[in-house]
Amino acid sequence: MKRSHLVLFGLAAVLGVAAAGSAGCGATGGRNVFDNDGGSGGEDSGGNGGSGSSGQPGTGGSTSSDGVGGTFVGSGGNGSGGGSAQCSNDTNVDNDGDGFSEAQGDCNDCDANVSPGSIEVATDPNDPMATAADEDCDGVTDNVAPAACDDNIGLQDTDPQNGARALDLCQFITPADKKWGVLSAQYVRANGNPASYTRHIGIQSGFGPNVNVQKGTRMLTLSSGYARLPNQAGACGSLSCSEIGAGTPPPGFPQDVPGCDGDPDINDDVGLEVKIRSPKNATGYKFKFKFYSMEFPEYVCTQFNDQFIALVSPEPQGSINGNISFDKNTNPVSVNIAYFDVCSYDSFYPQFTCPSGPGEMEGTGFGTWDEAGGTSWLQTQAPIKGGDEVTIRWAIWDTGDTAWDSTVLVDGFEWVANGGTVVVGTDPIEDPK
Repeated sequence: MKRSHLVLFGLAAVLGVAAAGSAGCGATGGRNVFDNDGGSGGEDSGGNGGSGSSGQPGTGGSTSSDGVGGTFVGSGGNGSGGGSAQCSNDTNVDNDGDGFSEAQGDCNDCDANVSPGSIEVATDPNDPMATAADEDCDGVTDNVAPAACDDNIGLQDTDPQNGARALDLCQFITPADKKWGVLSAQYVRANGNPASYTRHIGIQSGFGPNVNVQKGTRMLTLSSGYARLPNQAGACGSLSCSEIGAGTPPPGFPQDVPGCDGDPDINDDVGLEVKIRSPKNATGYKFKFKFYSMEFPEYVCTQFNDQFIALVSPEPQGSINGNISFDKNTNPVSVNIAYFDVCSYDSFYPQFTCPSGPGEMEGTGFGTWDEAGGTSWLQTQAPIKGGDEVTIRWAIWDTGDTAWDSTVLVDGFEWVANGGTVVVGTDPIEDPK
């Protein structure tokens, strides 16, 4: 569809858990606060803190301000888990139901949060009540997973496993393994069909001089245009570039914004899909992202608004048709999201105040090849049960045509293992790198 120049104005408490201590139990210890931008609390690890029905996000519950990183994010309080397991002296019996007996390497078979299938959590040196624990039972305390595994991945690397590594998903496993990690990774279209590598995908070490990688040394870049900066080979050099063409949206998408009905057709859709198994002590996960669009400001609230989604299967409670990235008004990630604040003020569009200014567009092509805007760094989180397997598909597309492209940066995947609970939500990051 060709677009006309239509202008429409749219818009932890961290829970301590007592250490188990009965016959047959070995190591005990504390899981501790690792950082302060982690999961928020709900009623249970399945996100039962809000409505979550009829496509509405879950709400409510208590809040936890700590997380376990991306490899892992830390947690707080004393002890390493619950003490309700009935322990025996039979080393071949899995007393705590975490999938491992003592004979299979479980170093505390009274605590389901401690086993070779758990993720190590760093002890908080500022917590006088914290004691070190060997959550992953490798015989060493506080040897947390490596902070990065994405060094030296090239811009045009075609391996989807390296796309996952750029997100800081570092541990890869087979279905026969009992540990946590990535089971598979593939580049896909928005509907999940396998896709070949194109310039719509890139592994960036920065995005212009003012936007930094949030964890490790690389981040995944997906674009409905070309995922290249102006000074890189294969850059678009214009507001619109395409190597893909018409696509098929996932069921329920594109998602309309109230008062801003969108076109049902999508183009230039591309994504990364990973299947992952969570650590036994995980209650959720989180990742960071940053969205840019050439649609801004003249096509805000029109049928052409490009979208980014993080589609999860099975759908967690609180998601919208499986998507976990949206603002507090349930608006999808597009030029209509509440957090669209990176832009240059234009007196012709006085409703857009651009509080973050244009600095994070410098050197990106956005605001140069055409007037544009973006979000600051945002963080999405969602609940998961320990040992569960889920598929996450990060995808972006052009809506209604192949013009006025959009790009998303995705980085810093981390597991949340703080003993609290997590509900689906997306919020700005207070102090991004």
